[in-house]
Amino acid sequence: MNRMDDKNNYLNRRNKYNEELNDLLDQMDNILKRNPLRGVYDDLFSNRLPIVEDFTPPYRQNEQNAQFDPGENPFVSEEVEDTAPNKSLDELMEELNSLVGLKKVKEDVKSLANVVKIMKMRKERGLPEVEMSLHLVFTGNPGTGKTTVARLLAGIYRELGVLSKGHLVEVDRSKLVAKYVGQTAPQVMEVVNQALGGVLFIDEAYSLVSRRGENDFGYEAVDTLIKAMEDHRDDLIVIVAGYPDKMEEFLNSNPGLQSRFNKYINFDDYTPEELLDIFRGMCRKNGYKLTENAEEKVKQMLEFLHETRSDSFANARTVRNLFEKLLTIQAGRLAELESVSDEDLSTITEEDLDKIDLGELMR
Repeated sequence: MNRMDDKNNYLNRRNKYNEELNDLLDQMDNILKRNPLRGVYDDLFSNRLPIVEDFTPPYRQNEQNAQFDPGENPFVSEEVEDTAPNKSLDELMEELNSLVGLKKVKEDVKSLANVVKIMKMRKERGLPEVEMSLHLVFTGNPGTGKTTVARLLAGIYRELGVLSKGHLVEVDRSKLVAKYVGQTAPQVMEVVNQALGGVLFIDEAYSLVSRRGENDFGYEAVDTLIKAMEDHRDDLIVIVAGYPDKMEEFLNSNPGLQSRFNKYINFDDYTPEELLDIFRGMCRKNGYKLTENAEEKVKQMLEFLHETRSDSFANARTVRNLFEKLLTIQAGRLAELESVSDEDLSTITEEDLDKIDLGELMR
């Protein structure tokens, strides 16, 4: 047999082998009722399937069924702009004191600042250091100033030498928990790296452990966060925030959380008088004023909203919603006038208040 015949036989055998293999794969498709496997076969042998790296700690037994990384990598490290306020300690404390209400919160922050100041003084003089956790739990309903105080506290800690930058990185569950195996841990670390030198503020932190169903990686996010807090304890402060009862459940979900979060600051709902002060402040800041009758009407509305509030009452956010709705109503009224004076542009009237739907503000 000549060389040409050998080659032809070889090609025939290979073609026959490929046909048999494809027939076998087609039979498997029919049995398993899956999409054609030939594409998978081709991908396996052309190195086109994504590789999933195992970044994650072991999962609890029966906790979740895994999904796999589709091969995308959305967690590209970015340089975070330093948003820390360039203010002195006195300026930051003055800004804290100027906030409406929050009397107990202000006292708690001052106490924290005093403790840190004295501990730093002891260290400088060679006296024994006391190991203290400066991570905090903020409890309270929405709109009670938690994020504002966290931002000021970051600057205060910077001025006291606890933090190197003093900026605030605010996140929620969506920024920490991924959908696929291998993504949550690096996603948490990306956020941590952004917050280094400042405060990582986690709003509604209880949502990280509120879902025990399959394909949820909230517990993995918590485990990764605890380790990161230990690794960067000299230049990172974490503040977790949420409703009081739900935050207790969150802290009880992991012993590591209980040992690191032992300081609580509670943010009470604003009183009707404080809500009115917040509304007045919004008017002043934006160049608006109320007629006498309009202010009385706003007062009555805020008293009603406070008296009928639920656990999810939005406090200052509700006041802002009221303010913004009034601006829309005022704009509609003025747009129908032939001429509009500066006085008209800056005045909110009782007529504007009469068009407010309190039901919308209570949602």
